[in-house]
Amino acid sequence: MASQSPKHLRFDLMIIASWIKPGARILDLGCGHGDLLAYLKEHKQIQGTGIEQNKEKAAACIERGLSVLQGDIKEEVDDYPDAAFDVVILSQTLQQVYQPDVLLKSLSRIGKQVIVSFPNFSHYRIRLQLFLKGQAPKSRQLPFSWYDTPNIRVITLADFRKFSKDVGYTIVKECAINTHDQEKSGRIVTLFSNLRATYGIFLIENETP
Repeated sequence: MASQSPKHLRFDLMIIASWIKPGARILDLGCGHGDLLAYLKEHKQIQGTGIEQNKEKAAACIERGLSVLQGDIKEEVDDYPDAAFDVVILSQTLQQVYQPDVLLKSLSRIGKQVIVSFPNFSHYRIRLQLFLKGQAPKSRQLPFSWYDTPNIRVITLADFRKFSKDVGYTIVKECAINTHDQEKSGRIVTLFSNLRATYGIFLIENETP
């Protein structure tokens, strides 16, 4: 069955798609129902595969004709050789990873470049909730309570920039955006991005491959 590309992607995925070169070799980690892969196959003619832990979502990808493995990201990426992909994509997943530094090291080994996106914990509404209520904040990007959240990391745009510098990644591109979890609309934030953006998207390279 041929993959069916959605007419419109989520706003953050459209930003990511705009960074992908035609014909690139792509690995999409936590690919969900495969919307990004399907879009890139149709519009960028990429050679793409994905890894998705959820069995139902992985099965939905396969039904669309996409090459997707069902399994744990951390385990599956170890099986790929060095520089197997031009770009590895980790979208809205980094905040759920136990050892993000170890995972990113693995991704920069198998991919020439890595695209990472995550909700910005430094958004002003998050700061206000902490200041005014003194409780763990919730938002449309971080909708869970402290006791049932899958998000085990609180990351800000400033945190990731410092992390990249400390560890030795070059930030090739970055984009701060204001959108919500599944919305197809949004806007790019250029002024006071660490305060005003709901998500950050970074394209990084390893300085010492």
